[in-house]
Amino acid sequence: FAGLADVSISEDIPVEGEITVPVGSRSPDDDYSTLDEPVRDTILRDLKAVGKKFVHVMYPKKSSALLRDWDLWGPLVLCVSLALMLQGGSADSKDDGGPQFAEVFVIIWFGAVVITLNSKLLGGTISFFQSLCVLGYCVLPLTMAMLVCRLVLLAGSGTVSFIIRLIVVAAMFGWSTLASTAFLADSQPPNRKALVVYPISLFYFVISWMILTFTPQ
Repeated sequence: FAGLADVSISEDIPVEGEITVPVGSRSPDDDYSTLDEPVRDTILRDLKAVGKKFVHVMYPKKSSALLRDWDLWGPLVLCVSLALMLQGGSADSKDDGGPQFAEVFVIIWFGAVVITLNSKLLGGTISFFQSLCVLGYCVLPLTMAMLVCRLVLLAGSGTVSFIIRLIVVAAMFGWSTLASTAFLADSQPPNRKALVVYPISLFYFVISWMILTFTPQ
């Protein structure tokens, strides 16, 4: 650095100044907080979000909507609704249907947890709760199938009734499987997708079998 001693700065060149960092205009959204909004607006916003996810399941395509804004309200409602319809205890029955409700509830959530852990162990990039969200929301077609089966069983439980229920349950089983794999396929390594799709198909097959073999007491 010996040469720097000969360097001189001309007096005409200003060496003083002010350093400023440009800051964009503050958006009104920056001051907005969900804690300040009315409870009614919060509930309506959550209901709209759940409804949009239902639409994504009914028209499945590769989308990150279910993964980006995940929630467990929809899966909880679907699980409880399906368990209530499957318990099927009549008013004069000695069995109150409690164990059936618990069994269905545990099977659905335990199966979803096992599939999620399997996906993570296979190197999936999806988070735990995102996977639960997708698997839970994709029970929607099977819940609709259960509702149709209950209506068909009101007309009778003969051969024709069984064929109708078989067609409906098979169609909704395929719909649930395709919808879930459409959302989860991209989060898995290409050479391990089959190892993820198989447990998902088995999971929805068990639920479909419970729906198809249901007979009201």
